[in-house]
Amino acid sequence: MKLQISFFNYDIGKGIESMYKPVPRITGNLRSYMIKVPEIIREASGIVILGRKIKSLAFTTDIAIIENIDADAIWAVYPFTPQPTITHAIMTCSDVPVFCGVGGGVTNGQRSSNLALHAEFQGAIGVVLNAPSSNDTVNMMKQTIDIPVAITVVSDNLQKIEDRINAGADILNVAAGKNTSKVVKIIKQHFSNIPIIATGGGDEEVIKETIEAGANAIIYNPPSTLEIFRSRMDVYRNEY
Repeated sequence: MKLQISFFNYDIGKGIESMYKPVPRITGNLRSYMIKVPEIIREASGIVILGRKIKSLAFTTDIAIIENIDADAIWAVYPFTPQPTITHAIMTCSDVPVFCGVGGGVTNGQRSSNLALHAEFQGAIGVVLNAPSSNDTVNMMKQTIDIPVAITVVSDNLQKIEDRINAGADILNVAAGKNTSKVVKIIKQHFSNIPIIATGGGDEEVIKETIEAGANAIIYNPPSTLEIFRSRMDVYRNEY
């Protein structure tokens, strides 16, 4: 199997990487077709978590996607009660760091804290609590685990954000829809030292705006397996 080697250049003025030589990239024939996160995300400062620098996170629990995307980390959050079996499956398959959702809606309190401890034991680099989580849950979790706790923020309510930070939140996950970049900017003006991970959408201009507002890392929502399969089948039909 022949390896494919390519080089990627950073533009001058777009980060510390630009001061170094071109970065070689090596892929195999079978894995040359992968989902690539938008290059604009590389302009983010990144967050160094337990020695790993993270700029891009893929929002997915699909194991096939996880195995075939070039994101720095996986954002494994889903709209159901968190289950240890799902965490275990994702941790077993992922070769990059994983943030695991541990509740915040119906699941809260001691159960969320137990799920966070299980995620840490499985190797998660961090856990994520959704917006409805209580500050007591955040505080309880910080007394239990030794990995970062990210809390989802959906508005620019500075008092609530300060309460989250005081409760022990290590990272703010800004998910404010079309107002995300605005909320990020306001947070950075008042809490400049808190790391921010923000949803970036699929538009590079929106991602760039969010990074310039102060987001340290961006969550990218990749296409679904079905969408990718459709595009591949169109190619196969045209070829054959």
